[in-house]
Amino acid sequence: MNPRQALRRLRRRLRALPGTLLASHLPPGWSGYRWVAGETVEEYFQRHAASGRESGGSYRILHPETVVANPLPGNIADRRQLPAERGWWGYSFFDVPARTSQQTFITTLPDCQVVGYLDTVDDFHVAVLNRDRRALRLREVTFRTGHGRVLRSARTTPRLARATWILERVYHNHSHWLTAHLPKLCLLRESGGLEHVVLPARRSAALDASLAMLGLDARDFPQFEPVQTLAVEELTLLGTDRFRPELLRPVRTALVGEGGVPRRRIYISRRHARRRRLCNEVQIWPLFRAAGFERVCMEDLAFPQQVALMAETAMLAAPHGAGLTNMLCCPAGCEVLEIADLSFPNPNFYALAAAMGHRYWLVGAGAVGEGHPLERDMRVDPAHVTDVLQNMLARAGEALA
Repeated sequence: MNPRQALRRLRRRLRALPGTLLASHLPPGWSGYRWVAGETVEEYFQRHAASGRESGGSYRILHPETVVANPLPGNIADRRQLPAERGWWGYSFFDVPARTSQQTFITTLPDCQVVGYLDTVDDFHVAVLNRDRRALRLREVTFRTGHGRVLRSARTTPRLARATWILERVYHNHSHWLTAHLPKLCLLRESGGLEHVVLPARRSAALDASLAMLGLDARDFPQFEPVQTLAVEELTLLGTDRFRPELLRPVRTALVGEGGVPRRRIYISRRHARRRRLCNEVQIWPLFRAAGFERVCMEDLAFPQQVALMAETAMLAAPHGAGLTNMLCCPAGCEVLEIADLSFPNPNFYALAAAMGHRYWLVGAGAVGEGHPLERDMRVDPAHVTDVLQNMLARAGEALA
């Protein structure tokens, strides 16, 4: 065998090494957690049942998987007009009218490890390893190479007898916190399961304010550093769909209570944002002003003020961005208009509006500049905005001035 053939064989063996290690069931620590097998919670229990080995845990479905019939956007007559690209999201605008809503489940597992790390842009990522040191596959919870680096480090690993874990990837993002995390806290509060919840040590003012509005104080709970490994003897996890009405609507009730009279029309501006600004807002804002809208920048308002404003909002409009998540606090039936770059279609706000019982309107915009789609600004045709505004106002028995 010549040296070139030997090198090719070595490369093949190295490429096959992860599969070989996993197939032979070696502990992932032997590879320095560079390769870790994964499985869903259901697969964990199925595997243990098949082997006859006691799982030592429990699994209960609270809401079964279901297909929800949602209305089309107010200005879309045919579902085929909606973008069908799923991209990062796993579903598309086209899917929302018949979107599959994943089950809600609660599970308790023995002898788990929770691992967190921050990536190069300071975004939080979390992984959960079960007793067999397989990484659980949950929505926004998955094992990445950064978790392996944390596990290979010499950091101290705190140990808890019991813990309930609610944190997902980028929990600190305003939209993710409101739609993925507060629903879990509301569900646990309703069932009396808050006692062992672990909260993040790094929190924004809005995050703390939202906890306070639920009657919670982060100082009363164990806290998790963003780069840490935590060992838990008995870990409780919630599996949730981010846009399930049964989970989202209780958040509105918890934050707003009875609410106010929906009378205001609010346009959320992104003119102070670093990205996804509306470049021709100077042309667009007068159209909304003529329709009776007020212009606000959400970063100028404390979170309780944002909630109070949304509780009185009958019409909400904005370029695509986290501020639109505040529709969570609008009364059911609010008219929601999103200006979005449909070259990189993100259906989350359409799904959220449908879950909250709002009427949704979609205005396509064009991207401005180069770079990642999430970073680019937008420009929208004033005629398209005018057309949708006229239809919105016609539903209210009015005409655009």
